[in-house]
Amino acid sequence: MRSLPYDIEFRARARRTQAWGLGLLTVAGLLWIWFAVGIFLPYTTTDGRDDAECDSRWSSEYLHDEDSDCVAERDWPEMVGILGGSIPFAVVGSVLYAGGSVSHRMAEHLAEVTRLNGQRP
Repeated sequence: MRSLPYDIEFRARARRTQAWGLGLLTVAGLLWIWFAVGIFLPYTTTDGRDDAECDSRWSSEYLHDEDSDCVAERDWPEMVGILGGSIPFAVVGSVLYAGGSVSHRMAEHLAEVTRLNGQRP
């Protein structure tokens, strides 16, 4: 039964890989929430002169009005940058989580096949 410590370590490593993947997916999800809040919720400017109430970027009709204080507060390149920054976290997190899940499932399958091969009817 020398393979038992190796099997236990393999499963622990698979679970750690899954946990890292889940953590990175959580970071991506938080960035998506930040993006959604920035796009869909109304806001006020905080430039110090006069606080202006601004419509959400999604429903505003003054998206490109340079005279508006609201345009500089939440600019589109910044919002798209947040969304684009979440992509590496989502991709790597998905790959790590899937790889950890497959590894753990394979270890369970191999243990079950070994157990069944050891039993003789």
